[in-house]
Amino acid sequence: MIKAKRNKLFSRFFAFILNRVFAKKFNKIIVNEIPILENHSVLLLCNHFSWWDGFLAGHLIDSHFKKHFHIMMQEDHLQKRKWIKYLGGFSIKKSSRESLNSLQYAASLLNDPKNALVLFPQGALESMHCEQIHLEKGYEYLIKQIKGDCQIIFCVNIMDYFESFKPSITMNLLDCGTNKKINFENLSAIINLHYSAAKKKAVRIN
Repeated sequence: MIKAKRNKLFSRFFAFILNRVFAKKFNKIIVNEIPILENHSVLLLCNHFSWWDGFLAGHLIDSHFKKHFHIMMQEDHLQKRKWIKYLGGFSIKKSSRESLNSLQYAASLLNDPKNALVLFPQGALESMHCEQIHLEKGYEYLIKQIKGDCQIIFCVNIMDYFESFKPSITMNLLDCGTNKKINFENLSAIINLHYSAAKKKAVRIN
């Protein structure tokens, strides 16, 4: 397992560069904000349809949540991009006993209210037009391992062009509850209702 070695100066420099890149690459980024609970870490679940997703999540965490960014990545992907560990990246090796170590490590990060962790429930890239988000195994185990207070948020990112040559991103947030008050049986249904609603909302062009 590759653990995060988050470097504060490198993270700040990267956020500065990323904001400049976003200004050039995107027409606008719209965040449908929700209240962020005080003294809670954040587990951010996002749909995964593009190469930009991790960077968009990092932008959201840095500029709106004001938390320290962390992200769980497949070990072979992180091996090729080891610099991400200095931003807060750490690895998981799926279908391995070592995956439990990664989930426990993730839970330990979320014990600290200064931290936020990004996970992609789909586990792999899928079109943003796919009909449903399927939660992979391990989420219930991870959330139950968190000893501190953690807010679980689901974000649906929708990309459109409309009136511009450059795409716009809308980040639709949903408060799914906290680690101590979450209904695991309904979590998948709640996420998919929000996912469907976000896609329908994007169809309505003003």
